[in-house]
Amino acid sequence: MKNWKSSSIIASIALVAVCAVWGSTFLIVQNAVSRMPVMDFLAVRFTVATVVMFALRPTCLRRMTLQGLQRGAGLGAVLGAGYITQTYGLRFASATVSGFITGMFVVLTPVISWLILGKKLNRNTILAVVLATVGLALLSLHGWSLGIGELLTLACAIFFAVHIVGLGEWSAQYEAYGFALIQIATVAVITLLAALPGGLRLPPDAGTWGTVGITAVFATALAFLVQTWTQSLVPAVAAAVIMTMEPVFAGIFGVFFGKNHLTPQIIFGAVCVLTAMLVVAIKSSAKVPRPEN
Repeated sequence: MKNWKSSSIIASIALVAVCAVWGSTFLIVQNAVSRMPVMDFLAVRFTVATVVMFALRPTCLRRMTLQGLQRGAGLGAVLGAGYITQTYGLRFASATVSGFITGMFVVLTPVISWLILGKKLNRNTILAVVLATVGLALLSLHGWSLGIGELLTLACAIFFAVHIVGLGEWSAQYEAYGFALIQIATVAVITLLAALPGGLRLPPDAGTWGTVGITAVFATALAFLVQTWTQSLVPAVAAAVIMTMEPVFAGIFGVFFGKNHLTPQIIFGAVCVLTAMLVVAIKSSAKVPRPEN
């Protein structure tokens, strides 16, 4: 296919693949953060990802404008704030409730898009958002309480939604590799600053370093590069719905490689998310103007 780089269908499939990567790393990340502080793990992960990306293409920022640097750093700051609020929220909220609230970015994305950009919500968007939310609840929610942990995690979902909206609005204007690198480098700086007060701890063993390598290269550098390119072709709300596939893949890998059991609740939740994706795939329009060179 000659114009695969401008195909919204291929971009959507690529974003699903990214969700599969994120979902597949859940078990090894869970093991890694039991051996070292979460914030330290994130700092090392994003720093390694930054170094790898820069080493592969050291001239990728040569044509980046000042505006591109500012927007990329802004999106990276929002993304970093999302990771930090999610991490601290996990100190007070259960992982399952945290997973559900974080996934609420699928609801918040169209709302923020409407508030900031004035983009109206159509019936198909609302249907997809409702289905995805029900699916997320069935996949991850097994209890509920409202406290500081839940509020911090809700802030995380807002930050992630803002990142998706901003990426959808700006990514088509810049070269994907350089724009992704700026965001990842910004997250690296923010998480390093957050980890330093307690003293930065490096991975304690080869297995944890292996997890850092896998997540840095595949779940961070490659994944955010693909997401940045994808959102130049796929509308922000559609991207948010597609990204709810992450807990679906996490559940699949948890059943096959972990000790999780496949229950009717998990199956029905996955069906809701898949149906939401189908609604987006069939009904959404992904015509985004390409930047002029």
